[in-house]
Amino acid sequence: MQPDQWVHENQAWRRGFKRIAGTDEVGRGPLAGPVVAAAVILPEALPDFGITDSKRLSAKKREAIYEHIYQYARSVGVGIVDPMEIDRINILQAAFAAMVMALYNLSPAPDFILVDGNLSLPVDVPQKAIPKGDQLSISIAAASIVAKVTRDRMMEIYAMDYPEYDFATNKGYPTKDHRSAIEMHGSSPIHRRSFKGVTALGSQ
Repeated sequence: MQPDQWVHENQAWRRGFKRIAGTDEVGRGPLAGPVVAAAVILPEALPDFGITDSKRLSAKKREAIYEHIYQYARSVGVGIVDPMEIDRINILQAAFAAMVMALYNLSPAPDFILVDGNLSLPVDVPQKAIPKGDQLSISIAAASIVAKVTRDRMMEIYAMDYPEYDFATNKGYPTKDHRSAIEMHGSSPIHRRSFKGVTALGSQ
């Protein structure tokens, strides 16, 4: 791991905080499926098993690191907001809701939060927003891996229910083949009806 991945955690520890949670979400861009967030509290001493921004890892490597995170983390929380709720409140609010849910699912609860992005979360806990945090904070990077693996596994299960959309491969993102499937079959119950990429191509 990069030593500077710990800089934000070290700053918080020096300020006297004990339980620093990194939080991140995945799934803002897909046309189908949930938005998933994770929150992770890491110990101060951690073996180097390659935690980094989930987008920089292969699926196989993410799966392996995911298991290590659950093995070594002090706490892991996950939050999931389904497509119907995304359509109701919009994707940005859904992403915030998923992160808040993930934080509430931590035990022990955090006393400081590192948030991926440039916006604060509506929780009464001291926090720091970090643009590109999944590249700059090991706790946020860990959360990005947990969220990504959790969501990918969900989409692989959905693929069995709706095989015509090939969710196991595209994970709900707007690939050419996915768009063609929507044009041919219309939208499924897990498509986000409020997204232009769904409504413009077809609905059922």
